[in-house]
Amino acid sequence: MNNKELYLQKLQAELEWWQAAVDKLKAQAKGANADTQLDLNQQIETLERKIEAGKTKLTELAEASEEFWDVLVAAIDDLISKFQD
Repeated sequence: MNNKELYLQKLQAELEWWQAAVDKLKAQAKGANADTQLDLNQQIETLERKIEAGKTKLTELAEASEEFWDVLVAAIDDLISKFQD
């Protein structure tokens, strides 16, 4: 397996972990009071937008030629760091 394939697998695992975190927040929101639900729903919407952006970048990366590889990896790494903030 080459580095590109390994990196793609790593990113897919990250996206799956993020989706699990969103699912956990959704479960917490169901049992929370109204104020907490509003806060959690905002967090969920933000995370879901970031996950969708990550999926788009993952697709771009999978289809990228070698010349754009470094540019896309840098963009994805930046997206991951913003997500974790």
